[in-house]
Amino acid sequence: MKARQKIIAPGRPGDRSNKVDIVRLSISKPVGVAVGVILVLMFGLIGLGRIPIQLTPTVDRPLITVTTAWPGRSPQEIIDEITRRQEEELKNVRGLKRMRSSSQQGVSTITLEFSVGVDIARAFQEVSDSLRQVSSYPDEVEEPTITVADGAAENAIAWIIIDIPKDRLARHPDFDISTLYDALDDEVKPALERVEGVAEVNIYGGREREVRVLADPMLLAQRRITYGDLMMALRGQNRNVSAGAIDEGKREYRVRVIGEFESPSDVLDTVVTYRDGMPVYVRDVADVVIDHKKRRGFVRSLGHPSIAINVIRQSNANVVKVMSGVREALENIRTEILPNIGGSSSGGPVGPDLRLRQVYDETVYIDSAIDLVKTNLFVGGTLAALVLLLFLRAIRPTAVVLIAIPISIIGTFLVMWAMDRTLNVISLAGLAFAVGMVIDNAIVVLENIDRRMQEGDGAFEAAYRGAREVWGAILASTLTTAAVFVPVLTIEEEAGQLFRDIALAIVASVILSLVVSITVIPSACARWLKIIEHTPS
Repeated sequence: MKARQKIIAPGRPGDRSNKVDIVRLSISKPVGVAVGVILVLMFGLIGLGRIPIQLTPTVDRPLITVTTAWPGRSPQEIIDEITRRQEEELKNVRGLKRMRSSSQQGVSTITLEFSVGVDIARAFQEVSDSLRQVSSYPDEVEEPTITVADGAAENAIAWIIIDIPKDRLARHPDFDISTLYDALDDEVKPALERVEGVAEVNIYGGREREVRVLADPMLLAQRRITYGDLMMALRGQNRNVSAGAIDEGKREYRVRVIGEFESPSDVLDTVVTYRDGMPVYVRDVADVVIDHKKRRGFVRSLGHPSIAINVIRQSNANVVKVMSGVREALENIRTEILPNIGGSSSGGPVGPDLRLRQVYDETVYIDSAIDLVKTNLFVGGTLAALVLLLFLRAIRPTAVVLIAIPISIIGTFLVMWAMDRTLNVISLAGLAFAVGMVIDNAIVVLENIDRRMQEGDGAFEAAYRGAREVWGAILASTLTTAAVFVPVLTIEEEAGQLFRDIALAIVASVILSLVVSITVIPSACARWLKIIEHTPS
């Protein structure tokens, strides 16, 4: 036994070694180890509060959509005059993986899907440049609009239905709920888009207001005016034009001609042409009415017409926080905005009878899925503790091993926050898998320290020797486990993006468990485990 006492215990007088030894340092500096553990737990919990929460990982699918409107034209005309011309120019864009086009009544839509890893800003610029190379469009074709989307923007986090309850429909038999579009677009949509984290709000089932010019063919023929003349006159005068500037002394006056129509009377007063020295106005050949666009689709809920609104979040936004803000905005809309819109019908004001219902909330599925994984996480930790207690047959050794679980798991949240990942069912599943893995290294170290104590070593000496003897083995074990999942982190395709969170969670937690097993576990064993006295045989 005296020969054993000559071995220098960590932190004891006579230790002249200048070599950096992390195990010796951890045992001799228990306060530093405790502070390190507290910092990891503190910043890990801070990271947990700031990690965006969503149902599944964000799968980055670089998509660019080109939309071109040509009102009133048939799908065949859209294909011949717009879609084919644009496709000829867009097919040469670099990095293009797939191109799909859809030609409908009055609108052409081309969706470009690019390979993962393509610089979407550069692709956007190339698409814009390619569209400028299209030779020409018909006169009434609107300027193409280009939008960029990612995987997060494809699914709405909330759907809202606005309708009139069945028991109140009889009070408004002549009211068409699709005419609420403009009021919802002006009042409800901005209120939802102001919520932090909301990227887009769409309204379905409504019809916009429009001004219709109903020309009389007989009156046009009498004045030798064609439909083209009427359209050119309206298009030419319905705009504001900058007329430059006028210098007068030290002052400069900017001139701007205001010509956009503001009321039906402005349209009726428009001069179409001159005949026999007299002006021919629109009122002479046509009538002007304000109506709603032709119905192209409809939304029905519970068997009667309604309007649907969806909410799309910004990429990497916290769904839970966004939905909390959306619920507050919906409550304000329900009490403050909805009763004051809709006008009146034969049964009186419509607004007080309108009903707003949220029929889909993604956080419901997120909460249930995350709660299920959390339950499995705690159940797995409890079972691991019971198994350890069954085999170790002592409270203190079991407590020492269980230290590795919260430190490794909570520390993983800090790594995920630093790597800009999200908290979802995939990453939580990885943490659930890692609960049993993070205590493996701690068990190996504890068992060897216990063996050294049974052989008669002191607490500090046993902790130091026990950890030093097996650190190479647990390092090799940890690296082989991490090596299985590291390749998943390098895959950029959709499968890699989907399973990257589970690989990152397991790799980070296992590596943290290695650090815990050679720092925290020896330091705890040196002070918490009792020395077993042996009598000579």
